[in-house]
Amino acid sequence: MTKSATRRSVIKASAIAAALALTGCTAARPEEESPSGSPSASAAGVPAAAFAFATAARPSGLDPFLAVDTESHRVTRQILETLVGVDPLTSAPVPALAEEWDESDDGRTYDFTLRRGVTFHDGTEFNAEAVCANFDRWYNLPSAARGPEVLMFSSVFKGFADTPDLSAFKSCVPTGEFTFRLELTTRLPGLIPALAAPAFAISSPAALAEGNADKLTEDRNGTRLSAYAQHPVGTGPFMFSSWEEDELSLVSYPGYWGEQGQISNLVFRTITSPESRLRALKNGEVDGYDLVTVSDVGELARAGMQILQRDPYSILYLGINQNFPGLDEPKMRQAIAHAIDKPALLEGLFLNGTKSASQFLPEKLGLRSENVTNYGHNPERAKELLEEAGYAGEELPFYYPRRVTRAYLPNPEKVYAELSRQLTAAGFNIRPVPMEWSEGYLEAVSKDGNRALHLSGLSGSYMDADNFIGTLFGSYTEEFGYEDAQLFTKVDRARTLGDSDERAEAYRSISDRISTRVPAVPLAFPISTLTVSPRVSQYPTSPLLNEVFNNIRLTD
Repeated sequence: MTKSATRRSVIKASAIAAALALTGCTAARPEEESPSGSPSASAAGVPAAAFAFATAARPSGLDPFLAVDTESHRVTRQILETLVGVDPLTSAPVPALAEEWDESDDGRTYDFTLRRGVTFHDGTEFNAEAVCANFDRWYNLPSAARGPEVLMFSSVFKGFADTPDLSAFKSCVPTGEFTFRLELTTRLPGLIPALAAPAFAISSPAALAEGNADKLTEDRNGTRLSAYAQHPVGTGPFMFSSWEEDELSLVSYPGYWGEQGQISNLVFRTITSPESRLRALKNGEVDGYDLVTVSDVGELARAGMQILQRDPYSILYLGINQNFPGLDEPKMRQAIAHAIDKPALLEGLFLNGTKSASQFLPEKLGLRSENVTNYGHNPERAKELLEEAGYAGEELPFYYPRRVTRAYLPNPEKVYAELSRQLTAAGFNIRPVPMEWSEGYLEAVSKDGNRALHLSGLSGSYMDADNFIGTLFGSYTEEFGYEDAQLFTKVDRARTLGDSDERAEAYRSISDRISTRVPAVPLAFPISTLTVSPRVSQYPTSPLLNEVFNNIRLTD
């Protein structure tokens, strides 16, 4: 039996500043930490401050289990908490609502001990019954509520109650008031890191029932949401207050079990234009915003704003729909890969430090394969492959989002323009299909059969290779129309391997196979950067975006 580790390492502010200085960014000063890793009470004080943060898009909904976008999870991380947390320095899993866990020798049973003295915002008690009610809800989620996007539960556990033969989840059983047992049908070494993902945040069972969480009957700005998805209830440091159009308000929860921090009133304000976000920060309308673009950096520096950088943990890719006529031919997909000049694509559109990608696993995971097929920029070879594939100039609809900024895609219109130029130069006939992100772009690239190519990406939410490989290529999806039984078997095997070296080698082999089949073209591992005003002395940057605002420290 193995028990979770609870120790954290701490690095000095000077080391952070020195590292960021190499990239031209500055670090907000960390406060002294208590032995538990939380800022000391004396540093935080009583919540009294107001804080406003600009976001690039509206949340799609506030039910963390059903949401798949980072802006939704940015908000829900403040309201709801997970059993497992994320170390702010290493991104390794650490205790959160669960104080410790034991894994059986065969890896199929986990016994959890929960934190005591925790309450949900509606006053009900957090205990083992509440946790298992959440697991039961996730496992038994009706198919009508799942939507076209891949949900985290499906990615991690592979199946729901209506497909029990596929699912790694077996049962969640309380073994005491604050202990429960999680039983699996197979070993899942990535389970504990996965439970830190925001999709597995624990909701109040009473609020889930009252809000008809699995009945998507209400419509908000074109998106079907349950009542619960518009008013979530968790155990986090902030409670939901209101959501009106582009402004979402939270307030500090006075009964929070942990450090409340300094912020009493927290506002997330949607400002889709990068220029408008910059102006709002300079004018004092907001205290910070995420997804700084290349054009922002100089102006932010001149205005005396702080620029904070995260380790890259997202992938930008060019998706290829093999259900579109002609794209099921491997030579067509190889020609697409050869047509792309990745260094030219990155020049001037991404922040310094962004690296070209030849595979789908970020360097932070340490699983880079040296054997992947690397399609260098070779327009002449692309033209040869097109001729061999019998391509006669048929039109290829290329979907890309407009008026949005994502961690993996800071300038979608400009990225599309450069890719389109490169593909056209190699002989492709590209038809642009711009779509508003807020009008269902993710849904369109998940199931629209008229799409040949599309821009998309994935921001990692937990430290495991399966977060990327399993989510994108672990099974057939309409996004790629990619059937590869051998690859799917390889992924299923890799995620169950207990030996770390064997598991690492399995994922390298998977990367090699993906590179030869080209279901999508990996483009870049973008640097992700945010900015805050001088009043912020500490901001909890995280490659996994596990950034909870009770850990912000202010100078006033």
